[in-house]
Amino acid sequence: MTGNHAPKVVVIGGGYSGTLAANHLRMRGDIDITMVNPRPTFVERIRLHQHVAGNYDATVDYGSLLGDGVALVVDTATRIDFANRTVELVSGAALAYDYVVYAVGSTGAVPASVPGAAEFAHPLAELEQAQRLHDLLDTLHPAAPVTVVGAGLTGIETATELAEQGRNVTLVCGGQLGPYLSASGRRSVAKVMRKLGVKVLETDVVTEVRRDAVVFADGAVRPSAVTVWTAGFGVPDLAASSGLRTDDMGRLLTDETLTSVDDERIVAAGDCASPSGEPLRMCCASASQLGPQAANTVLSRIAGAAPANFEYGFGGVCISLGRKSGILQVARKDDSPVDVYFSGRFVAKVKEGICKGTLWALRRGARKPSAAFWLKGGPRPEQPVFPKVLT
Repeated sequence: MTGNHAPKVVVIGGGYSGTLAANHLRMRGDIDITMVNPRPTFVERIRLHQHVAGNYDATVDYGSLLGDGVALVVDTATRIDFANRTVELVSGAALAYDYVVYAVGSTGAVPASVPGAAEFAHPLAELEQAQRLHDLLDTLHPAAPVTVVGAGLTGIETATELAEQGRNVTLVCGGQLGPYLSASGRRSVAKVMRKLGVKVLETDVVTEVRRDAVVFADGAVRPSAVTVWTAGFGVPDLAASSGLRTDDMGRLLTDETLTSVDDERIVAAGDCASPSGEPLRMCCASASQLGPQAANTVLSRIAGAAPANFEYGFGGVCISLGRKSGILQVARKDDSPVDVYFSGRFVAKVKEGICKGTLWALRRGARKPSAAFWLKGGPRPEQPVFPKVLT
């Protein structure tokens, strides 16, 4: 307990990490939990490339994802006043807290250093961005040239999703196709792309974006009716604007318990966290692991116990290649790939199962707050209070 009142925890952000953390905090029945999110619905970010293609809605009502006792405030946090322990909102309201779970996530970043990119390129990390891109594509002839810049997971999935619909797609890698894949895995993806008609420019770099074209480092100008920018992430500036220390990208600097280095009452999870200055890959897999562990840290501090260091690991990465194919790349715990992968129609079904399973896990957490899972970790054995990890 904090003083003589029920502890107040404000979770900022209702993505994968924030939703899991909010539900997991219910392990203790006397906490006043408020989640602040700018939208009234949950966004399945791992489905946004499908939303762009027009074959998936990508929004889910929070009614099925948040457990009893979690209050949803549809608003945007503008500042954390950690001296007075309040979270200030766009609406002008302020929420008092004893602890904050900082789970604001990430967003697409279009570099200011590339002329025309901010004006003409379309990032794809937010629902509104995906909706605008979908509406624009709807106005174009299928043969109109579409350029996807960035060949990470989002770029690959977007390029193949659109090409499968018969669109004229060029994927600009700027270095390497699928940097999280093994060499043999990259060859497999390239083979599927050739089959779908995607033109892959592996070493080319875009130096300018125009309304109807892209310019490359060698001076070449290629027509582009739509340019999709998936090369890089950014994070909201809430931590920095609140006077909290961040890394160069703006992620909140934390220790190994995910606690802010400036204030032990602020705990971070997901893409916006930089534990010990070594941030993890920005993706649903990391968010899903860090959310419950951030909640564990808060629960331990409320109970007067020392929080555990976070544990994290990968088993691989699964990428959809349109609706009819996919690749499952096996990886070590540190996220480095091994020379083992699976591909084809079966993997497309596996990826669909993973996407559905992610929602299932959120709903399970709403029903049963102890139902959290990550590859390894949780509270140390000498922490008898909160919570138990189900494997």
